[in-house]
Amino acid sequence: MSTANDMAEMPVQLPRQPANSAEARSRYFNSGNAFNIKLPPVPGHIFMDEPAQAMKMEKTGFINCDQSDRMECAFAATTPLMLARYAVVKAGETLDTTLVNTASIWYVITGSSSLVIGDEKATLGKGDVFLLPGGIPSAISAKDDCIFWAVGNDPQLKFDTSAPVTGKEAAVQFVHYPADEITHQLDVVYSSNANASTSGHALIFSAEKTEAARNITPTMTLSLNTLKPKSAQPPHKHNSAAITLVVAGDPAYSMVAEEKCDWSPWATLVTPAAARHSHHNDGNTRAEFLIVQDGGLYYHARTMGFEFY
Repeated sequence: MSTANDMAEMPVQLPRQPANSAEARSRYFNSGNAFNIKLPPVPGHIFMDEPAQAMKMEKTGFINCDQSDRMECAFAATTPLMLARYAVVKAGETLDTTLVNTASIWYVITGSSSLVIGDEKATLGKGDVFLLPGGIPSAISAKDDCIFWAVGNDPQLKFDTSAPVTGKEAAVQFVHYPADEITHQLDVVYSSNANASTSGHALIFSAEKTEAARNITPTMTLSLNTLKPKSAQPPHKHNSAAITLVVAGDPAYSMVAEEKCDWSPWATLVTPAAARHSHHNDGNTRAEFLIVQDGGLYYHARTMGFEFY
């Protein structure tokens, strides 16, 4: 009678007599133990302490929305492939914004400042959005106390130890979306009716290099979603994770799985991939919220899986 062990209980197998270093580096698993890796789930969470800390404007620097400990991740991450952060730049000071990612998406919460990235410059004001390529020297200098919100794919590059590609072959370029142009473009959206298959009235940001994919970067999407007074976005799901910045809405909340997440000014909400969720505006004014997703990956793989319940 066989006394063979269950394949799922077998440890990793090493080469028997490797002839060289290349063979010695080989490892072997099987169909029982290779696919039973158990990782902690991505927590659905709303960050409120971090924006409160940013609003104190105590010192220039970054404040990460970090869930790496709860996900057992070896590097800072809000979701497995994205990192959200607040940035404070005190009046008269400069913050180095040279980041190791493909790109980061920024929103100006308050303040006026100037940005230098490579040989380009921009003047930034409240409500502006900008796309910052990674790996290019850049810095923000504040005229008065400034607060920013940013999301980048830093964990994606950390995961496979990649470096940003710069120059003509870079996946993204610096793009500036001024607040008044965003307001105009949102008005254009509201001049048309949303049909039953449309996820409400939302402005989707794109760029010259990623226009064909209708994304803002190859892997990330950015939308300014809205909810009319006394309305809700029906429960739905998608395979991308979402990181949401509360811009306006009082009172408003989100349901993530079965948990109610009450909105507060400038809070950051995390919706895990494939989680059932909905957004609700109980107030008398329009609610607005910025949503960054790692949706470009799923659109490209044809696995977005968007579905209303």
